[in-house]
Amino acid sequence: MNPANKLFKHHILRWVSSHQPLNPLKTQSNQNPRFYARQVVVSVSAQDQNFGGTSTSNGDNAVKISVAVVREAQAALLDYLHSTRSLQFLDAECMSKKSPNFLKKLLEKVGNDPRTTRSSLTRFFRYHPINEFEPFFESMGLDASDFIPLLPRDLMFLSDGANLLDNYHVLCNYGIPRDKIGKVYKEAREVFEYDYGVLQSKLRAYERLGLGESAVIKVVSCSPDLLVGDVNEEFSQVWGKLKFLGFENNCLEEHLVEENSYNWRRILELLYVLSDLGGNEAELASVLRRHPELLFDGSASVTFSIIGFLLKFGSMKNDVYSMFLQLPQLKVRNVLGNLRKGFNFLVQIGMDAEEIAKIIRSHAALLGSCRLMKTNTVLQYLGIGKKRLCDIIIEEPRELKNWVLGAKVKKLPPGNRQEERSREDKIKFLSNIGFTENSPQMSKALKDFRGTGLEIQQRFDCLVKAGLDQKDVKRMIKVSPQILNSTVEVLQEKIDYLVNCLGYPVTKLVSFPAFLSYTKSRIWLRHSMYKWLVEQRAARPGLSLSTIIACTDKVFVKTYVNRHRKGLAVWEELKDTVSSIPNL
Repeated sequence: MNPANKLFKHHILRWVSSHQPLNPLKTQSNQNPRFYARQVVVSVSAQDQNFGGTSTSNGDNAVKISVAVVREAQAALLDYLHSTRSLQFLDAECMSKKSPNFLKKLLEKVGNDPRTTRSSLTRFFRYHPINEFEPFFESMGLDASDFIPLLPRDLMFLSDGANLLDNYHVLCNYGIPRDKIGKVYKEAREVFEYDYGVLQSKLRAYERLGLGESAVIKVVSCSPDLLVGDVNEEFSQVWGKLKFLGFENNCLEEHLVEENSYNWRRILELLYVLSDLGGNEAELASVLRRHPELLFDGSASVTFSIIGFLLKFGSMKNDVYSMFLQLPQLKVRNVLGNLRKGFNFLVQIGMDAEEIAKIIRSHAALLGSCRLMKTNTVLQYLGIGKKRLCDIIIEEPRELKNWVLGAKVKKLPPGNRQEERSREDKIKFLSNIGFTENSPQMSKALKDFRGTGLEIQQRFDCLVKAGLDQKDVKRMIKVSPQILNSTVEVLQEKIDYLVNCLGYPVTKLVSFPAFLSYTKSRIWLRHSMYKWLVEQRAARPGLSLSTIIACTDKVFVKTYVNRHRKGLAVWEELKDTVSSIPNL
């Protein structure tokens, strides 16, 4: 390039970098009088996004940019880009029709008279070459705030960008919409510097993973960084695991949102976490089919927040997994919001921290499905105080579902006859099994019992039907009243586990009723460790269940596990195993 051409290009670049509208009150000496005599300065408001009926101003007079002016301006820009600059027709057409802000800036310089718009712009382009990257980036779906930092400092013609248009055409021909390619350029600019054939081979590599073209288009539009480097290992593993669980291509097409970006490493981590919580592949697949947003909402960050929330309140792995199995038909983001609001609700009514934790552990799915009213609203509708509301929820947490937004809440009568009836039923039940009315023992039992009087009677009957004598059951309740806080289903499961899995007679519960209060995972872990120690002759056979199970982990490890040199390693291995056993 000779010095004269360098100087010309330097002046053009200086002109392009200036975006200030011409001052209508001041004539510049270097203007062409014949050309600028027709100039009308148009001021376009920032909120106007479409041309048709756009309000502009010329001095104090409001002016409209008509559809006719828009069409003439688009035609002039198309002709310039295709005929003068030799861009492909489809490229030139897209740039002329999908860069409204750039056209508005042009009209600011030549006016908006439909009779002269095309000729004025044609003359303008003749003497003022444009920075082609501006309409190009805008037509790719980028806002000015996004593409201005991306404008090359020393280029203004698209043809000067090495491999830019070639790779742009590869993406277009593959099927990626032109107005979505801007995201690819913004997040993975390296893609547009690839040599011939490289980008096409990367797209085909994802097809070889078993994805169809439409799925590849959706994935690449959401995560352009997948086209940088080799096939993304995290994405490959995510897709492989989803295929193993029985998912098809349309899973990605339906649930990925092009406006979002995805962290495939975090999604992969969640798949491993969900598998580690327990259950089998069929259950996991069922959960993900009902709630695919577990993986894709916030790249699994919302789901990790739910898991963290539950673990914070002492939930075990199987509790968390059970919650996902019972997950309501709501968006996962809403479930997280409901859990947090439910926690705040319980805090605001002054509930004890331990009671809050118990309710969250036992009724997580219920809290996640309820969008509760504000605390003061519930108190006002019910006509009661915080203390009584606490007692109602502790007595029956499922009452919470009656106070969701939109529900009709009736004022409770003074003293709440239903509550009184339930208390009377409990007192009657306790009297029948030998408690003295108004005694400290009965007061403690009334406080410890959860559920209605009818439910407690059903749990008592369940123990009798299991083969225990009524007198024995009554003595058991006096020793460990908390055993009647478990539902009938849970009691039946634990009795079945005692008899059919551990091999003890049901009468073993008479001497150790607290067995029914411990989790099956704790029982399995302690019994398995003890059984191994007996086989290694490191523990005396015939120890009672209460001796094995009732002590703390620290005492159990110190007293029994450490008796064998490999005991601690086996203990840790069993702890890892128990979390993977379904229904423990």
